[in-house]
Amino acid sequence: MKWRAAFFALAGAGIIAAVAWALLGSRLFVVRSVAVTGTHSVPSSEVAAAADVPLGTPLSRVNTAAVAQRVETIRDIASASVSTSWPDALDIVVRERHPAVAVRMKGGGYDLVDGTGVIVRWAHAKPSALPLYVTDVAGTALRGDERLQTAAAVLGELPSWLSRVVSSVTASGTPSAPGAVTLTLNNGKTVVWGGTDRAGAKARELAILIGDQATYYDVSAPGTVVTR
Repeated sequence: MKWRAAFFALAGAGIIAAVAWALLGSRLFVVRSVAVTGTHSVPSSEVAAAADVPLGTPLSRVNTAAVAQRVETIRDIASASVSTSWPDALDIVVRERHPAVAVRMKGGGYDLVDGTGVIVRWAHAKPSALPLYVTDVAGTALRGDERLQTAAAVLGELPSWLSRVVSSVTASGTPSAPGAVTLTLNNGKTVVWGGTDRAGAKARELAILIGDQATYYDVSAPGTVVTR
């Protein structure tokens, strides 16, 4: 019986050694390709370079969380998800940043900023599809500004018939304690939207009233709309 126990112990050790060799030391399970998806403005080659996983690296040695962090250092990448695809591939899925508002610069031109306050790019003229974010804070200081985040969240929840006629947006309060979001429309009308709550009810009430002669609409508290 002892020889059987010894035999199975040796066999088990051999299997473990073979698996370890296959995963770590052999050329069977190594990175042979890096697939990048989700890119539009950022070249896939730039993402792969930031990932910094040389071909031939054993898949078992790839720290996917660390790779994702390296990819996210690219300014135009909002987030990255990295996974290994056995037996020989690395998959990287990214979400790019997209401008939510334009911020006028004192020296001229506009910083195009995403909803978290990261400057995506600069433009000489304000893109017609982006509302102006009215603020006394420079675009370079808006990262993490909660007023901007609230304004961007409100813009994201507006119905299309309204979002396409918003020319500018402001958010009251302090950077860490945002208040009401106010929209200025292309026709000069003002809409006090408030926060991100009850967006559907606000939109329905505004749709009924927007065609009248008023120039000011406060829909921040649905059911008690104020116009003048």
